[in-house]
Amino acid sequence: MFDPASLKYDANGLIPCIAQEAATGEVLMVAWMNAEAVARTLATGRVTYWSRSRRAFWVKGESSGHVQELAELRVDCDRDCLLALVRQSGPACHTNRRSCFFTAIRDGAEVEIMQPEG
Repeated sequence: MFDPASLKYDANGLIPCIAQEAATGEVLMVAWMNAEAVARTLATGRVTYWSRSRRAFWVKGESSGHVQELAELRVDCDRDCLLALVRQSGPACHTNRRSCFFTAIRDGAEVEIMQPEG
C-alpha cells in the first residue's frame, strides 16, 4: 500500500505536483502538496493542494467550479515530485486560461500565447 510519508518533501514538508490533462498530455499547472494533501487526493479523487500563501488545503475547483478529477498520480524516480494526470473541467489557471503556462519566450520577448476563456 502506498504511504505518502515515503515521498521526499522539502524543508517545509512540501512536494511539487505537476497537473497534466490525462486525455491530451497538456501541462496545466504546478502546485504544492504536503503528505495530507496527497492522502486526501488519493482518498477523494479530487486533487487537493496545499496553499503556501493561505497556509490551508485547497481542493482545486472548490470555489471556481473548475475541478480536477484525479485519473492517476505518479511519483518521479527521485520521489521528490508528483505528476497528477487529471480530468480538468474548465480553465486550470486563476487567470481563467486553460493552462498557467500561457506566456512563451520568443526571440527574447514574452509573448502571450493563450487568451482567457469566456
